[in-house]
Formats: sequence, structure tokens, C-alpha cells
Amino acid sequence: MFKLCGLQFLLVIHSAMCQNLGDLRVTGPLKDMNFSVPEGGGVRFIYQFTSEPPAVSFRATGEKDGIIDIVPKTGILYLNGSLDWETKAAHRLQVESLDEKGNIVKGPYTVTIHVEDINDNPPEFDQIKYTGVVRQNSRPGKPFMYVHATDRDDPTTPHGQLMYSILHHFPNPYTEMLFQIDSVTGAISPSKMGSYYLDPQKQDTFTLVVTVKDMAGMTTNAFASSADVIITVKESLWKAPPTIHIQENSTQSYPVNISQVHSNEPDVIYDLFEKEKLPRLPFSIDQNGVIYVTEPLDREEKDTYTFFVVTKDNEGELVDKPLHVHVTVEDINDNPPVCQQAVTVLEVQENEGAGSNIGTVFATDMDKEGTLNSRLQFKIKSQVPAVPASDLFFIQQDTGILQLISRSLNKRIASNYSLKVLVTDAVFQTICDVEIHVIDINDRIPIFEKSDYHNVTVAESLPVGTVILEIQATDGDEPATGSSYIIYQVKEGDPNNMFIIETDPETNRGFVKVNKALDFEAAPVYNLVINATNPEPLVPGVQYNSSSLTLFKVFVTNVDEPPVFHKTVYERKVSEDIPVNTLVMTLEAYDPEGDTVRYSLEGDMRKWLRIDSTTGQIYTASTLDREQQEMYTVDVVASELNNAAQKSKTTLILHLDDVNDNPPLLAMDYPPFFCYPLSGGERAFLQATDADEQWYSTFTFSLAGDMNTRNNWEISKVNATHAYLSPKHANFEEKVYNIPVIINDNGKPPLERKVNLEVNVCKCSSEKSCFIEVQRQHYWPTTGQAIGILIGVLLVIGFIIGGVFLHMKYKQKNEQKSHQKDVKDKSELNRLA
Repeated sequence: MFKLCGLQFLLVIHSAMCQNLGDLRVTGPLKDMNFSVPEGGGVRFIYQFTSEPPAVSFRATGEKDGIIDIVPKTGILYLNGSLDWETKAAHRLQVESLDEKGNIVKGPYTVTIHVEDINDNPPEFDQIKYTGVVRQNSRPGKPFMYVHATDRDDPTTPHGQLMYSILHHFPNPYTEMLFQIDSVTGAISPSKMGSYYLDPQKQDTFTLVVTVKDMAGMTTNAFASSADVIITVKESLWKAPPTIHIQENSTQSYPVNISQVHSNEPDVIYDLFEKEKLPRLPFSIDQNGVIYVTEPLDREEKDTYTFFVVTKDNEGELVDKPLHVHVTVEDINDNPPVCQQAVTVLEVQENEGAGSNIGTVFATDMDKEGTLNSRLQFKIKSQVPAVPASDLFFIQQDTGILQLISRSLNKRIASNYSLKVLVTDAVFQTICDVEIHVIDINDRIPIFEKSDYHNVTVAESLPVGTVILEIQATDGDEPATGSSYIIYQVKEGDPNNMFIIETDPETNRGFVKVNKALDFEAAPVYNLVINATNPEPLVPGVQYNSSSLTLFKVFVTNVDEPPVFHKTVYERKVSEDIPVNTLVMTLEAYDPEGDTVRYSLEGDMRKWLRIDSTTGQIYTASTLDREQQEMYTVDVVASELNNAAQKSKTTLILHLDDVNDNPPLLAMDYPPFFCYPLSGGERAFLQATDADEQWYSTFTFSLAGDMNTRNNWEISKVNATHAYLSPKHANFEEKVYNIPVIINDNGKPPLERKVNLEVNVCKCSSEKSCFIEVQRQHYWPTTGQAIGILIGVLLVIGFIIGGVFLHMKYKQKNEQKSHQKDVKDKSELNRLA
């Protein structure tokens, strides 16, 4: 398709007929052709058809529309006016060539002229002014109205592609616009800001200036038009109802209408959902937004409900923001009082004064707390027995607190009372049972059966917990109460609590026991004073006296005991390089009887230590080595000089601090190799290790030897313990190279080791492993070796011949024995016959 742009000539039709366009290169033979010509532009040439004899002229027919024609003699196709895409997008012509007589030589051929659109039409809104209504709290991004514009230009080109935007926003009280427009569809909707802030009480009308641009708004020379949009804000219909109050256990016919909601949008689908995940939600909603309760509610089961109302369109998409609905279940008096205990048991001392609180009767009501439905009142209905009076007790009406009316309880008259307490609310009543036990007062003191238990003799080695004496006191108060239970304590003579006394709760008998290990040397005699008391306080006017005290002595006898160390474990840190005969530490033990102590070592497996048997001083006996054993443990034995069987042990633990006494080593499973021939860039991984502590294990690698080694190899550090060995060139022979490598650690002073590293340059297999041919060696043995071999062969032959001879001899002997046996057997048979 040919495209002629800008061949405009301000010529008259006649001059066009006479012009020869051979030089324009827009000529050619007659055939079917298509041309694209921009609209407008006025008079211009399109194409020149060349004639072929006998043709002498051309003729054009078809959709010329008075604008398109052809010069008959020259074959020039031209425009004598402007094309308009909006009027006609294509012109179809039939062109023929004629001879001198007007007969058709060629043709007709179809020539189509396609009019190219140019952006010569501005977009136009279909209304000068638009009006719309939006509801308060409408969902952001949901359109409530549309604007529409058209453009006469070609819609398949950017000339007809339109883009909408909001030019002005009156008024605009916020930093962001309250409305937004879809740039393609012209849909107007509230923005996020608008959804939140639109309020008819504050501003009920807004004017938007909406503009539309062609060229998709991408160029500055695009055409634009604008229109006013008047928006009225109305109050939202979509509002959450106030808290809904429903009386529990209502007898109405269900479902019952309890509220209604209205969406801002028509034809929506209403639905409920809840977050509590109840087994069953007793509410429903119809498609008019009416909310129902579907069954009776029980406040004691659940007193509040929270759920949400949502609206959806036909495709299931949310239309409005969910509404939060809150339901409160109102209480009615439908629960009786309940006693907190089946029987309330209380205790009161027989000497309690009038008005004393002796306890509380507790009851509950499941109706709503803080209302008259759950208000409880108490009243004593009966008292058994009614002695010495029928009104010994009083209960406070609103608290349930029981009190004594007078000081008239006596355990000998009545030890127990039973009360019936009436508990009522506004509708219901309940009887609660109360038992009151009159307990004895502590008006008797414990009395020992003996005032002096004389003395007890025990050995100092007696085990802790051993009973050394039993004591007894009695109490005249009521048994099995705090008034009669006896507590024994050592009042005097035992400042270090060497003894403890336990009481049998059934018999009140006391057992004196050893509480700590006795020591004759520390205390050979204890003069003990023991008292007996009750856990319950004595009544006023009664006091403990000498009847509650007893005496006895404890004599401790001496026992020969082994020496004693001050500690069970001794620990010491020493450096592994301390000289032999260095004093490590001194351990001392004492003998309780004052005997002389001697010391020795056990478990000194490496013979690193020795001990002075008299002083307990421990010295190094040989060189220590942390790398052999970092923590060295031995037992130190202390024994009596005159009785070696009396001995004790303690443990000595030596922690050896490391010193840098081990030079580093290469840690490699196999010697490094390089595949022959080298290609460049190869490197071998070297690793060093050190038997010393880790902080000495930072190594430096270097090459030793002559310049030849340094010219052929280089070492580069990888990290603290590894390095790379790399050849500096590829010109190596296939053989083993000895490379001197120096490794230093970072000790103070650092230690150094020189290693002759064998590196093999060898042919490699397909698995990149070194392949080494085993060379056969041919040599003749020496004279000595030959004689040795000969003697060995002769010995082997001799052994073989000797073995054969012995075997034959043995076989001949067996055959002879067998023959004799056969003869004997035959003779025996003959005899028997």
C-alpha cells in the first residue's frame, strides 16, 4: 500500500493534466492498488499509472465523490479537495486504460483509497450538566453515577480514546478529594476519605468539574472538554440499630420481629454472620432487612449476642460495610436461691461472747446480679436443740452472717446445734442446713508424767534420726482438738538444735531424736529442759507452769573417728608447663581425737604428683601435659598414724591451663596431586591442626627453600586453618615434587614446623583421580640370597619326604594290627563252632 503524505501542490486542475510525474517515483503499471491518505490536506497527487500500447488514456469510475479523479492522458490519480474520515473512511474506484477508439485495453482494476484519521475532533459530553445522589457512608469505589462523552475520531486509534478526570472539586475541605472517577468508564464513586467524611449535616451539595481528554490523555496537544457534576449527599439508610433488648424465656410466637435495617442500594441480598461460632445463632433476617429472633432466649445460658448484618449483590460481592448488631437478653426472676453447700458446718468456742460472728451462710441466685431478681434474704426458721434457749443464734437478713445472741453456750449442755435457714428472693425460697459444733476452750495445760527423766548415754556416732528417749504429758481438754494436742520443744540446753522432738497425734507421746551428728569433742554433755504447749492459745487467766516442764541429761561418749578434711573436693588451676617439684597446694585434715595424721595419694595414674605424708603438701612429680589429660583427678587419703584403718578421702581436681608447646601439623588424608598436563588455575587444599588450645590455632603458611620453589609454587591463605597451594605455571613434568612448607601458629612465642610436602603431577582417570603405573623391577638375587633360597627348598622337600614315610609306616602298622585281629576273630569262631 502506498502512502503519500504532503505532496500538496497549489495548482489548478489543468496544470495537473499537463504535468509529467515520471521523476516522482510514484508511477507504475495499471493494477489493483491500495492507498492510505490522511484526511484534510486539500489538492494533492496520489499516483501515476503508466500506459502500455495500444493504451493512450485512462478512465476512473466509482466513489469519486467529486474529490478524486484521474487525468486521462497522463494517468495521474489526484485529489481536488480534502478527504474526511468522519464522512467516509474508504473510497473504492475502478480504473481502466483505453485505446484511441475508447476501447478498454486493461481493467477495470480496483483502486482503494483508505482515509487515515487525524485528531481533528474534540470529545463532547452527552450532557452539559450531570446530577447525582450519594448516600452517607457509601462503600468506597462503588459507583453511584456515570458521565459519558464521545469523540468522532477513529475509536481504534488514540484519537478516539478518552480519559476522564476530576479537574475541580467544590468545596474541598480536606487534603484529599471526597470523590473519584474511573478514567475509562466515567464512573463516579466516593473515595476512602469520602466514604468516611461525607455528611449531609455538614455539606449536602458538591460540584465537580469533570474533564475528558482524547489521545488517552497522554499528550499535551490532546483535545479536552469538561462538564459540571452536581452531587447531593443524603443521609445513609444503612445504619446499625441501637442495642436490642429481648426478655428471656418469652412466650411469644416465634419468629419475632426485633428490628430492621435498610441498604442504600436497591435489590440487595441481606444476610447474617457471627464471629462467636455458636452451635446455633437464634436470629434470622429476611430480604426486606427485617431481623427476627427465632426461639426463646435464656439469660443464664447467654446474656448477650453480637452478630453482623451484610448486604451482597447477585454475584455475592459485599455492597455495604457490615453492620454490628448487639442484643442484650433481659433477666426475669426464673431461678430460685441455691445453697452453696449442702450443709454449712461452723465451729464456735463455748466461751464466745455475745454478738460474735461465728460464720456465714452462703447462697447464690443465677438471675442477673445487682437486680431485685437476685437479691437474697436470710431468716432462721428452726434451732435444734432449743436448749438452754430457742433463740441462741441470730442471722443478718441481707448478708447471711450468723452471730451469738448471748454468752450461754456450754459444751456439756449441747455439743452441736442444727439450724434451718430460710433463703428467699422476690419469688422463690430455699432451706439451707447449718450445723454448729461447740468446741471446748483451752483451759487446761499439759502436765508431764515425770518432772525429771534423769540421764541418757549415747555414742557420738549414733545416726541422725535415732530415738534416744520417749516422754509423755497429758492434757485434760477435749481430745483431738488444738486445745489438747501437745507440742514438745527443747527450751534450754540445746543452742545448736542437736535434738528434735516429734509428737504422736494419737497418744501425745513425745519421741526425742538426734537431729544433727553428735560430737564428743564439741559437747560431751547436754542438760536439756523440755516444755509442753498447745497450738491453741490458753484462755485468759490460765498460764503454763512448771508442770509443763521436764528435765534430762544426755551424755555423749567418745568414739574413735577418722581424720576429717575441710572440703570434700579441692580444685586448683595450674599451667601445664610448671617445673617438676613445684608445690601445687596443701591439703590438711584433722583428727577429732587429736591423733597424728598421715597423707597419701590414690588414683595418680600418670604419676604426675607426689604428696608429703606429714604436711599434706602436693608437688609435681613429673611433667604435666594438657594434651594428654586436661582435667586430672586424684584422691587424697588422710589416716591416723596409730590406726591406719581410720582414714578418709577427699578429691583433688587439677585443671591444666594450656601453653603453646605443640607445633602445628598438616592434617591431610592423602597427598595433593595435579592432573597432567596442567591447564592453569589448579589449586590444592591444605589444612593444618594443632594439639594446643583453639586460640593458638591460627596458622600462617609460607614456602621455604630456594627461588626455584618460589618461582614454581605459591601459597594463599583461605582462613585461620586452611590455605591453597597453587602452581604458578603449567610447565610441569609428570613426577613427584617435594615442596618445603613452613607452618607457624600464633602462640607467644609462636611455634614453627617445616614440612616436605609431596605433590604428585600425574595422569588422571576420568574420575579425576591420580593414575600411577606400577613399574616392574627385574634383578638377580645375590649369592647369599641364592644359598638361602636353596636351603629353604631342600628343607621343604625333606619335610615332605619325612611326612610320606611316617604316613606309610603308620599305615603298615595298622594293617598288621588288623590282620592279627582278623586271625584272632577267626580262631574264636572256630572255637565256638
